[in-house]
Formats: sequence, C-alpha cells, structure tokens
Amino acid sequence: MRRVSVDIGGTFTDCSLVWDGKYVEAKALTTHQNLALGFNQSLQNAYEQIGLQLQDVMEGVDSVRYATTLGTNALIERKGPRVGLITTAGFESIVPLSRGRGYGEGLPDRMQRDLPMAERPDPLVPIQMIVGIRERIGEAGSVLLPIDAEDVRAQVRKLVDNGVQAFVVSLMNAVVNPEHELFVEDIIREEFPEHMLGSAPILLSHLVGGRKGEYARTSSSIIDAFLHSVMYHGLSTLELNLRDNGYRKPMLVIHNSGGMAQLNSTDALQTIHSGPVAGIYASEHLAAQNDLGNVVCTDMGGTSFDIGLVVKGGVKFYDFNPVIERWMVNIPMVHLVTLGAGGGSIARYDRLRETVAVGPESAGSDPGPACYNFGGRNATVTDSDLVLGYLLPDRYAGGHIQLSEKRAQRAIAKDVAEPMGMELVDAALAIREKVDNDMANGIAQELRARGYEPRHFTILAYGGNGPLHACGIARVLGVQRIVVPPFSSIFSAVGAGNMDQMHIHEKSVYLSLYDSNTRALLSDFDGFNAIVEELEARGREDLLRQGVAPERIKHRLELDMRYGNQLAQTAVVAESNRINSEDEMLDLIEAFSRDYGRRYGEGSQAPEAGIRINTVRVASYSEMSTLELRDVLPKAGDSAAAPEPFLTKPCHFVDVDGAQDTRFYELAALPFGCSVQGPAVVLSEATSFLVEPGWTLRIGRYGSGLFERAA
Repeated sequence: MRRVSVDIGGTFTDCSLVWDGKYVEAKALTTHQNLALGFNQSLQNAYEQIGLQLQDVMEGVDSVRYATTLGTNALIERKGPRVGLITTAGFESIVPLSRGRGYGEGLPDRMQRDLPMAERPDPLVPIQMIVGIRERIGEAGSVLLPIDAEDVRAQVRKLVDNGVQAFVVSLMNAVVNPEHELFVEDIIREEFPEHMLGSAPILLSHLVGGRKGEYARTSSSIIDAFLHSVMYHGLSTLELNLRDNGYRKPMLVIHNSGGMAQLNSTDALQTIHSGPVAGIYASEHLAAQNDLGNVVCTDMGGTSFDIGLVVKGGVKFYDFNPVIERWMVNIPMVHLVTLGAGGGSIARYDRLRETVAVGPESAGSDPGPACYNFGGRNATVTDSDLVLGYLLPDRYAGGHIQLSEKRAQRAIAKDVAEPMGMELVDAALAIREKVDNDMANGIAQELRARGYEPRHFTILAYGGNGPLHACGIARVLGVQRIVVPPFSSIFSAVGAGNMDQMHIHEKSVYLSLYDSNTRALLSDFDGFNAIVEELEARGREDLLRQGVAPERIKHRLELDMRYGNQLAQTAVVAESNRINSEDEMLDLIEAFSRDYGRRYGEGSQAPEAGIRINTVRVASYSEMSTLELRDVLPKAGDSAAAPEPFLTKPCHFVDVDGAQDTRFYELAALPFGCSVQGPAVVLSEATSFLVEPGWTLRIGRYGSGLFERAA
C-alpha cells in the first residue's frame, strides 16, 4: 500500500504517508493563503524521512486524501458570495425567524440562557435577498398551486438586480416532489445563461437534504452555496498542485458523513468538521482490529476537546440536525461534541461562584499561553501543566517552543491564586482539576444521554494534549483503561487513510412497523423495499460516476427507529437490505429491541406504544484497503524492562499531598511491552504521556500506549 492522507487544520497540516509497510508522520504550518504550500512542506517532511523524492511519491501512491477545515474558517470569517434565496411565497421569513432559536444555536449553554444579551448571527442571506414565488406542493407531493413562470422570472430578475452571486431554491415539500424546484432552475438558466452571469451556482434544496424540515433544509442549502466558491477554488488549487507535481489520479476529499469522494462529487457542506470525523473513523478501525470494545474518542488540542463514540456491534451515531457555526442543518453528520477545553483554554477566578473557571475562551496559538512567551498574559491550562512540573521548558513541541515558567507563574498568580487567596501550586492544581472535570462531565453527559455508562468504555486519547490529561479524566469517570493510539498527534490524518468511498442518501418516512392501536404489523413490504431501491440507485449512480466498478459497490441500510412518539431515537443497522416476510420484519424489531435495552436498560422497551421508522438511510460504498493497525497494543504476555529515566523531578498531582518524585522517559527509548509505573512522564516529539500515581503505562507500537489503573 502506498497512500498519502492529509488533515489541513487551522494551525498545522498533518500528513500520514504509507509506503510499502512504512508508516511516516509529519507536520507543517498551514498556509491559509495557499493550502498547497503547507501540503507540499508537510509531504516533503514525510518522504524525506524514508529517502524518497517528490516524483517517486506522486507517481507511486494509489491515492491522495484530504480532510480540511477550509469551510469552517470561511464561515467564521464570513468569506463568501452574495447568496439569494427563492422560496415559496408566504414562507420568506423561515430563515430570519430561525424557529425562534437562532440567537442561541451554536453557543455554550450559559450563553444560550443569557436572553437579555442574546444576539443573532449576521445572516448569510440578507432579507432583501429573499424572494417568494407563487407555487405550492402538498405534503404528499401533489401540486396544490401550479407554478407561474412569469412570476419566477420577475423574482429572479429582482435578485440579479440586487447583485446575486449564488442562487438557493428551497420550496415547500420539495423533498417529496422536486418538480417546481427543477422548473425554477430551468427558468434561471434560460433567463441568465452562463455567458451572462458567469459561474453563479444554483443549489436545489432537495438535492442537498433528503429529509423534511424546511428551516434546516433551507439553512443547509444556504451554507452550501455560501461555501461553494471558497471550497471549489481552495480544493481545486490543491488538485492542480497535485497535477503539476505528476499525480494523475483523482483527488479524494473526506466527508463528515464518514466517507470520501472525488472533488467533483463533493458538496462544500460535506467537508465541515471532516478532520475530527476522520479521527473517529480511525478510532473505529483501531477498536475493531484490537478488540477494544466500546470506545469514547477524545481529541484534546489547543482550543477544543472533541468527543465521539464508537460502540461495538456497528451502531452508527449521527447528528441528524447538527449545528454548524451558528446554523442548524439537516445533513447526516457523524456525531461529534465539541467543548471549549484545550491547552490554550483561559483560566480565571469566577467571582459569582467563588471558584476557578476554565474556558471556553482560548488564547489560541497567537499570542498563546503565557508560557509561550509570545505576548500572552492570561493563565491557561498549559501554564498550569508547566507549573505542576509535567512539561520541560526546553523539550516542549520537540524543542521548537521554549517555555517560560516565570511567565506561567506570574499569569496564574494574577488571574487565579491572588484573587482566591491560594498558593501558586494549589491554584495550578485547581485549574487542572477544573478542566479535567469539565471534560469528564462532557463525556458522562454524552454517554448517559445515549443510555451508556462511562465505566463500560475505554478512553481513546489523542491530539496534542490528550495523553497529558487522560488519567485525570478517567479518574473522574471511574474508567479503568485508556488507549493512546498510534501516531496520536496526526491521528485524524491516519483516519483519512482508512475511509471508503461512500455516499449517504436518506428519506423521511412515516412507517409503522407495529401499530399499537390496531395491533397490526407492517404489510406493505413492496412499498418499503421501493424506498430502499430508490436510495440504492442514487448511491450507485454517484459511485459509477466516479469510476467505481459495479461489482465493488455495496449498500448498508440504516433505519432511525423509535417507540411511539418517544424522543429517544435509535439508528439500527439492518442485517438485510430488504423485508420480504413477517419473520424478517420481526428480526429487525428484535435488533432494535436489543440495542434499545443495552442503552436504556433491559425492560425499558415499550412496544405497546408502537414501533416507528422515521428515516430510511442507505450508505452506498466501495471498500478500499486499510492501514494495518492490528496488534499495535501490548497484551498480557508482552513485557520488557524499562530503561533508567533520563530525569527525575518533583511534580504535583490532584488529590495527592505534596510533591511526588516523577520519572521522565523518552518514548523512543522505551521498548515494546515495557511497563512504566506512575508517577511518570513519557516524552515524544509531538505530545507527552502523563502517568499519574496509581496508573501503569505499557508501551505499544508506533507511539501507542495502554494505561491501566491499579485495582
């Protein structure tokens, strides 16, 4: 296998190069003005490690895959075209009203509750760029009011006069019958062909989202249109860069649905959060190959803490109406929770509660924590880690950043210790305890809301700060085992190398498998199978267009099911893609019941309320070869002697009185299977493993590790 996988982040561009069994990791600073420059440097840092030249790599790799935050950054900076919205007359205010919740969506809970200070985000589509046309499709797809061509022309001209650069057409019930949206597209192309308006994109909402829900579907289409040009030009630059360097195969782009596709089959909206999602899929692959069971994925960087779930048995977790930036959308996105907790999270004295508070505000990378000596003056989590002794000032980030302990002490004293009347070390311990508790509470809330108990999960800790705080998080949750994955600092890029080409299509339905009123089971098997066949055909068409051989195309059927009108909805992966008998339907109901019982407790099932399917979803995919991560973690029989530490110094720990003599090791000097007893710190070029008292770290391959707590 020869493969290049890249995760383009806000600060670093991570590169994973696989070349004939050699796994190479590399980083370079992201060049926002031209992403290709950062990619070239990152790739060069990788192939030079194994003595290759650029031409060898470009001609020899089987694929180049990208995950990028380009769309996220464009939304934050509001860099996009002037978007115009065409909707059904009488529904022009759907987006401005935003279900009456637009002031709070995308904000932390404490800010959502602060109604007097609530502010709506600046709209992507100003009110003057929204027009209504006379037409109406009924909820069953029948035409209640025929569309008026002259009225459409008049409204399109109005938008053009106002300077429209991208059209969004979102009409009522278009997912049931798209006839009128297609008619509007024809009118726009007839009135204003490409030689007049240039490359103004036209986005039809029924092609962006397949579920009902007018606001979320319209919002999805608007964001897609807003990001279209930025994503097209940014990713096209990357593709042209590959062509100039001799790469002739199609470039593949990672999707937030958990798959990837060629650039010409990728919507801008599908690239949002694609990097963290790639990390979740790398976690799934690692868990399956090493029999880790249920895993909670934790990615702690400098600004945020991302949480994802990987449950044994293939259960998929999606956000059906995720909030992107400040807007709700309705694309199926792999479930991801982000907390404002990272190494750069700012610590302060909370006068109202008379305690320490951490985040969600962050010092970022510029100016960064006070200890970076780049001008930052606020106390942060990294400053507390330095004061507590876990970080070595001349060994941070491979020695590229020299830390200033005096500045860290000064910032903590000013922001926390003096206002709270505490000693400096106690204040640093309070900061660490607070941020670990916040992250642990976020995990516990996420798991228990889905019916799981945290102690039944293994924590997978990656990102620059994940292995440094994993023991503290596990201590709060009562978790006994932590895994640091291979190549933990570029784990999302590794995940990009493991994904399949995939497209997901879904449709809102109202199917009652069991009607509690009539006590009847679903009998219209042909109607159900027809829906599945339609979605499979759309996925097959997508993959055939990208050159995938018909015999390699597979389909996975997922059903969103619930008991009666309960809010608790479960995604069930069906064993068969068709229902042809009552026995097969009962097997599906049994699978739903088992999963529901595992989540919410056996006996909590409520078939007497009825059993419903709300969404039919088909994932069409073509399996590709994956990285081999089997047996990277040590087992019971694997053991080796640990060398002498290169340094022993005092460190301070939460719930432990006084300073503890702590051993420091180089990760590269520790053999496979050797055990390191806490308290200890293991240093690598990109991260630090903190082994707290009462824990043991066993060293795996490719920079991985297994933490276990003493009984």
